[in-house]
Amino acid sequence: MAALSQLDQDLDQYLAFLAAIRGLSANTVEAYADDLKDIAEFMRGQEVEAWPQLDSLHVLAYLAQAKKRDLAPRTRARRLSSLRGLIKHLLQEGRLQSDPLAGLSGPKTPDGLPHFLSRQEVERLLDAPDASSDLGMRDRAMLELMYAAGLRASEVTTLGVGDVQFQVGCLVVRGKGSKERLVPVHQTALDVLRDYLEGARERLRKQKRVEEVFLNVRGSALSRMGLWKILRKHVLAAGIKGQVSPHTLRHTFATHLLEGGADLRSVQLMLGHADIGTTEIYTHVDRQRLAQVHKQFHPRG
Repeated sequence: MAALSQLDQDLDQYLAFLAAIRGLSANTVEAYADDLKDIAEFMRGQEVEAWPQLDSLHVLAYLAQAKKRDLAPRTRARRLSSLRGLIKHLLQEGRLQSDPLAGLSGPKTPDGLPHFLSRQEVERLLDAPDASSDLGMRDRAMLELMYAAGLRASEVTTLGVGDVQFQVGCLVVRGKGSKERLVPVHQTALDVLRDYLEGARERLRKQKRVEEVFLNVRGSALSRMGLWKILRKHVLAAGIKGQVSPHTLRHTFATHLLEGGADLRSVQLMLGHADIGTTEIYTHVDRQRLAQVHKQFHPRG
């Protein structure tokens, strides 16, 4: 077995420090490891054999390469932050004499937080369609599924009947780049969807051979524009203020999962994000909510 390089030895020592001395969780240490091992791999290609050889040009080259790989700005900023932690540790240990990252700024991250609905607003929206009509049954099933699975508009309109796996309680979703993912769906949404498929959809399709789950009044697959119009109609009926798009329900799905205690990587898989940096925006939403809760309920808030 080949001996570990100085890069890897220092990295392993730092990860052990994070776990044993800092007391970070295994998942957090693993996230640091993923970031820093990617950086170390790149540096080896730049003939950097030990961290003291690192300079700002090496780091800028890494960030440029990460951008070419389409890593999200938040991911690049997080990796630079992980590297700063390692560098700070090595400086404190006396293994580095100067900071190669001094004066180096990270990638700019997008401003603003995604808009999402409260739980009460979601309840009003899901109750808005008139389930006594075929179109109302369709709309109720569609809204339930969007909130239950965090689907994109294109994923809703292209979902096929064969993509609904009732026995295992999940959907086979084809997302960006035709990548497939399995998304679990709760029983309430499955029951509403089954009622629609066995009743209203059979009447809407008018004997046509059509695979898509959600159909328009002519029995053809619902379009994205049609989905937007339907959503807007029920948003108004529910008395919800502001702009609400299909992506708002996707944001709401992710935010409510995190509020309930779901971990970020699980949410990433359910949303179909290739890069966890894209999913990390929802951690900021959750932190904002926690700050509001603290301010509201703390005696000195």
